[in-house]
Amino acid sequence: MDADAFAKARDEMGAESVARLHRVEAAIARAARDAGRDPDDVTLVAVSKTYDAPAIEPVLAAGHRVFGENYVQETKGKWPGLRAAYPDARVHLIGPLQSNKAREAVALFDAIQSLDRPSLAKALAKEIARAREEGARVPTLYVQVNTGEEPQKGGVVPGEADAFIAACREEHGLAIAGLMCIPPAEDPPSPHFALLAEIARRNGLSELSMGMSADFAAAIQMGATMVRVGSAIFGMRG
Repeated sequence: MDADAFAKARDEMGAESVARLHRVEAAIARAARDAGRDPDDVTLVAVSKTYDAPAIEPVLAAGHRVFGENYVQETKGKWPGLRAAYPDARVHLIGPLQSNKAREAVALFDAIQSLDRPSLAKALAKEIARAREEGARVPTLYVQVNTGEEPQKGGVVPGEADAFIAACREEHGLAIAGLMCIPPAEDPPSPHFALLAEIARRNGLSELSMGMSADFAAAIQMGATMVRVGSAIFGMRG
């Protein structure tokens, strides 16, 4: 493919992504209204993991500003340039985080949604304190709950969530904004969303990151304030 053809294909893919973005935004608004909620109370996180900067840029140019990434290294490789062009963009870490990457994560991300163990809480507390001393912004934190208790997934199990949230607050001085979950693929999602909402309620948390492409309407019905959608916006990954 020559340069002109490649550029044309890129432009067409970008236009398709923007069209899909608008369809997802409309579907979220419908789901919110159907649930008797204000659509503005639900934030769309466009999951841009594995997509390169040229694939993300058209969605930024269309006005969307909240994105989700899975890995520190991938984010370091593509977001500095995008942030330079769009300084109000916000990037959330939605994948697992190693404790030894806490410093980089605090510097890179506007929110970390995968806080799920004491060692990570300790590491994040140290790096957030350092960032505050330096006058830098610090990320919003979400505790990930493994609602299906799946051994291959991150997240604190529901029976330990209350104690873990309390430890984050009391032992580590962390401000917890909300909760995140990824229900088992084979389960009906609504009971998992209801469980997450109940854990949030009894811990005084108002933010719920739950729901993806196939089930965000159900998540919104159950109180999601944030839904995470990737391929429905950017297309299927290669």
